[in-house]
Amino acid sequence: MASRADVRRIALSLPETEEAPNHFAFSVHNKGKLKGFVWVWMERVEPRKPRVPQPKVIAVRVASLDDKEFLLSLNREKFFTEPHYNGFPAILVRLSAVTVRELRPLITEAWRSQAPKDLAAKDPQSRRRGHLHTNLRLP
Repeated sequence: MASRADVRRIALSLPETEEAPNHFAFSVHNKGKLKGFVWVWMERVEPRKPRVPQPKVIAVRVASLDDKEFLLSLNREKFFTEPHYNGFPAILVRLSAVTVRELRPLITEAWRSQAPKDLAAKDPQSRRRGHLHTNLRLP
């Protein structure tokens, strides 16, 4: 079972990553802007009320909608989505259902999808962009 501490440790190990000061979210600098790659899921508990943080679930950017569909097809216990994310390249991940070993490539690929290409190419943890299918090791 992975934890928020594991998410933080993995995310902050990636170059030029910054944690948001007021909520659980991580971004990388790209062309003068912060590009989010992993954050706490903000769940809509009551209609027309503000979303609330759901600390047991993270949202993770993916490189494409194809990668999103691939992950969703693997295991609905671990990965899911909601209407808010329709058409957006991100998945929701239940931390209680994934291991740290599974979480690391998800976060690394999310970072790479938002990082400048030259920075991603220099990072020794990185693999080639767009190879989530081969980088992810799920039982």
